[in-house]
Amino acid sequence: MSANNSIGEAIRRILLSPRWSASLIIGIIILAIVIIFSLVGPLLVNPANATVASVLPSQPPSADYPLGTDSQGRDMLTIMVLGTPQTLKIGLIAGLTGLCVGLVLGLVSGFFGGVPDSIIRVLSDSLMTVPNIAILVVIASNVGHMTVEMMGLTVAALAWMQPTRSIRSQVLSIREQPYIEIARANGESELEIVFREIMPNLVPFLAASFVGAVSGAMLASIGLEALGLGPNDVHTLGTTIYWAEKFSAVLRGQYWWWGPPIAMISFIFVGLFFLSAGLDRVANPRLRQQT
Repeated sequence: MSANNSIGEAIRRILLSPRWSASLIIGIIILAIVIIFSLVGPLLVNPANATVASVLPSQPPSADYPLGTDSQGRDMLTIMVLGTPQTLKIGLIAGLTGLCVGLVLGLVSGFFGGVPDSIIRVLSDSLMTVPNIAILVVIASNVGHMTVEMMGLTVAALAWMQPTRSIRSQVLSIREQPYIEIARANGESELEIVFREIMPNLVPFLAASFVGAVSGAMLASIGLEALGLGPNDVHTLGTTIYWAEKFSAVLRGQYWWWGPPIAMISFIFVGLFFLSAGLDRVANPRLRQQT
């Protein structure tokens, strides 16, 4: 009974924590809806309806086709259900890879300093001055067969600079705290200080950075896909926009072709925005004190 009471008390403290905010709750709810849609949706549709000439082409929304069909004879609802999780997968692969690389480089640069700091800082600052989309277009256009995983790694190639800079600045601030000197006085090695003292204090900031990295990666991948440089054999939200543009869906008044992917993309980014704003409050105590 005491164990149940302690668990309940812990849950109550979490729910009543001042770290919670309206933006954080809204972001979690929106992204939970998207994730449930991505997990459950594919179980409720027939993937065959997303192949060319599987249904009547160019049909507006109706009882049979709630989101209509495109000019290639594919059910738009099925495409949306199958394409949303693939777009999320690309964003997660690129965001996680970019954040991990940025974390390692930011820790090395901010904590150890010296020559590694100079090299990492100059490299990241230099690459940030170059238009990312131009580099990504060159990389993607030279990939023989683009897959979802390859698209994620392609975007991740330029997704590490911003996390590196922001993590470096956080580490520079943390390493000047008195408890770091106390840890050194207690005989902790440099690696022990990094993993025992610095990393735990970076966790809230890393969560917010991860959301930002995923947002940027998804935006970059959708841009590449809209240019026709995405996976050709997998449905994503970006490739759906590409095919709608290729077949002049806007000029032909087929709003049901380009409207749903844009609406889903907007819905996802609204959720990511609210989640990022809520996590910023968790990572930054000053933002919590302003309310």
